[in-house]
Amino acid sequence: MKQRRPTPSVGFVSLGCPKALVDSEQILTRLRAEGYAIAPSYEGADLVVVNTCGFIDAAVDESLSAIGEAMSENGRVIVTGCLGARDGGRFIRAAHPKVLAVTGPHAPAEVMDSVHRHLPKPHDPFVDLLPPQGIKLTPKHYAYLKISEGCNHRCTFCIIPSLRGDLVSRPLNEVMTDAENLLRAGVRELLVVSQDTSAYGVDVKYRTGFWRGRPMRTRMTELVRALGELAGEHGAWVRLHYVYPYAHVDEVIPLMAQGKLLPYLDVPFQHASPRILKAMKRPANVEDNLGRIRAWRAICPDVTLRSTFIVGFPGETEREFEELLSFLDEAELDRVGCFAYSAVDGAAANALPGAVPDEIKEQRRARFMSVQSRISARRLAAKVGRTLEVLVDRVEDDRAVARSAADAPEIDGSVIVEGGKKFAVGTFARVTITASTEHDLSARPAAG
Repeated sequence: MKQRRPTPSVGFVSLGCPKALVDSEQILTRLRAEGYAIAPSYEGADLVVVNTCGFIDAAVDESLSAIGEAMSENGRVIVTGCLGARDGGRFIRAAHPKVLAVTGPHAPAEVMDSVHRHLPKPHDPFVDLLPPQGIKLTPKHYAYLKISEGCNHRCTFCIIPSLRGDLVSRPLNEVMTDAENLLRAGVRELLVVSQDTSAYGVDVKYRTGFWRGRPMRTRMTELVRALGELAGEHGAWVRLHYVYPYAHVDEVIPLMAQGKLLPYLDVPFQHASPRILKAMKRPANVEDNLGRIRAWRAICPDVTLRSTFIVGFPGETEREFEELLSFLDEAELDRVGCFAYSAVDGAAANALPGAVPDEIKEQRRARFMSVQSRISARRLAAKVGRTLEVLVDRVEDDRAVARSAADAPEIDGSVIVEGGKKFAVGTFARVTITASTEHDLSARPAAG
């Protein structure tokens, strides 16, 4: 039997998307607020919390493997996150029946209850040791800011609503207070995330909130405008992710042109065939999307557009796939991710006729990425010779690895600055672009 340490210690494994990362940060913050120590290893922990992902098969496998490793190395494991919601927790317990507890996503209170049951909290919480921004898992200079939870869409390829529920927007003053605490702690880039950023406030009918004594609607445009103003006071960036192309998204493009928000928009289009989009239960007016892309670029020529697409959706024909390739050529998106359709357990699309063979799905994904690689290479090559502001992520020997306004961490490219060893991590620098590939840019420190 493991000897109890004077200060109860909890290990933590965080998997999945940035929304899950924010959940992990909130749980870690509560643990530290109550005086628990955070263990850096399985061996040093009295128990381990594993925050899982359950969106696609590969994520399920990774989560089950992480739980198995924690059970093997420590033996006392609490499971939370999206995979924990599957089948009321029975899916996890079937694979790992000896876990201490299973909860679903965005459930910090339930996780803490489980921790208290199996590892009583210390008598005196060390609140004075807890920074106001909480415990973060990202580098000190950037942080994810989650503005809502859940989703009202019922896309047939997705099970997120069944895992995370319908849309629940965070109170506006809470979001702004979190942002202010992060910026005061030295964060230089706020990455706004949710399941559907454009829908912020829909569930509360855009009710009026208050920030710094002034009334504000609980709505995406008003929120990101306020975030941009706040970030401007600290010389920081605000980047928007998971923005569905609703009409009011047009309102944020002028803010980007004015420099109040990063000129970067992450819009999950998913496909370009009207029939496939209808089968996915996605907005299906492709011509409107192309027209709006042109309008966005007319207002803000430097805007970077990122999107994700699915190929091999049930019933997708070769002609419909060619429609998607044509859309790519016309839209000329800057950053694109592509996934072969995965029959996620519980997704409504699994029952649709015309399943595409795996071999064809992979062929289409390769063809898609080949087309997009040429587009990406061409758009990045146009930046050679320009001077850009970049945020330095790390310094390696004589070079710095940084990101421009067009580069979100983990998913986009980098700017490799030769001779950048003088730059400090977490600061902004001016660089001149010297070369490009299909993903990354090379640069040198700007003169003067």
